[in-house]
Amino acid sequence: MNEVQEALDAVKGDMGALWITIAAVLVFFMQAGFTLVEVGFTRSKNSGNIIMKNIMDLCIGSIMFWALGYGIMYGSDTVLGGFFRTSPSDQGYFFFSADDWYNLFFQTVFCATAATIVSGAVAGRTKFSTYLIFSAIITTIIYPISGSWYWPFDDNAWLNVAGFVDFAGSSVVHAVGGGAALVAAKMVGPRIGKYGPDGKVNVIPGHNMTFGALGVLILWLGWFGFNGGSQLAWGGDDTIAAGRVIINTNLAAAIGAIAALFLTWIKYGKADISMTLNGALAGLVGITAGCGAVDAFGALAIGLICGIAVVLSIELIDQKIKIDDPVGAISVHGTCGFLGTVLVGLFATDGGLFHGGGAGLLWVQFYGSLSYVLWAMVTTFVLLFILKATIGLRVSEKEEIEGLDIHEHGMDAYPEHISNERE
Repeated sequence: MNEVQEALDAVKGDMGALWITIAAVLVFFMQAGFTLVEVGFTRSKNSGNIIMKNIMDLCIGSIMFWALGYGIMYGSDTVLGGFFRTSPSDQGYFFFSADDWYNLFFQTVFCATAATIVSGAVAGRTKFSTYLIFSAIITTIIYPISGSWYWPFDDNAWLNVAGFVDFAGSSVVHAVGGGAALVAAKMVGPRIGKYGPDGKVNVIPGHNMTFGALGVLILWLGWFGFNGGSQLAWGGDDTIAAGRVIINTNLAAAIGAIAALFLTWIKYGKADISMTLNGALAGLVGITAGCGAVDAFGALAIGLICGIAVVLSIELIDQKIKIDDPVGAISVHGTCGFLGTVLVGLFATDGGLFHGGGAGLLWVQFYGSLSYVLWAMVTTFVLLFILKATIGLRVSEKEEIEGLDIHEHGMDAYPEHISNERE
């Protein structure tokens, strides 16, 4: 009987590893989704630059997280109450070489996602060399350190000990990326012509909503791996749990898009395409923290709230605070990452306020998510302050007007008609 059980456990373990690998491949494909969203929501003269930034996020993140980031994130000892891991993990700080390669791959593509979030917020005016350095630092140091606060799920992870819940990374990934994007967009400054001297906000429309829609659908698909794979196992109860996670993810995305659709329809008199697409992403980001902790009705509530919040947040940041974010990355990932994490404290079936759990979990969710946002903002500010004082953050006015494709990469993404946009 023991031999049979051992065989069953081995099969379950192998199935879990296979599921994590498949999920990681889906998350890997999300880079294509981010690329299409950013390209579609911005001007065509910068398409090649956005392609290069997204590919380099994946390339740099893959190498740096393998070489150093993974060891920092999963180190065995900590100081400062679990804030920073100081000693190597069993695999060592440098050059990961253990047996669970599939977990390294899964964590690598998550790390690359956090970096890519920033790309869209600073599109069209940022030096490529500066961005590459930023991508290297966020994937090597900024993301791994804050990730170590929770995801190793050990007694050294201070947010894990506190009872914080972030199933797949509304805060660990998205709020970190969103917080970094907020600071980066502010420090780089708005695109030329975005804000008039009289304070008027000028719309700079994206050049291809088809690309944007396709990108969102690819991200939606990849999110089933992002959230479902975070179950980290397959078979028996784990299969049921992963299925519930996937359904919750889909429901939140669907209601998020519907909420943004009707809100813009009411406010503007038209059903806004870009806001509806961002509403779907808002629902996905928002449910990522609680997809394993809430029921279907909780998922719908979180998606609905985030779908409304993303529209209001984009308006606030763009029109009132006047921070230029061409794709809405700050609102989608920062605002909804924070909000979705906090809402777990209301809707979690185990410990949520609306399920008789009191305010304890709500408080943990609030200060846990706020810690991720502040960490990302402070570290990004320090990094970009140094880069601004040395190599600079922004391209010249001439380069921005004529497009980063030709000046940073020596070619156009659309050579047949790009000259019309430079006029």
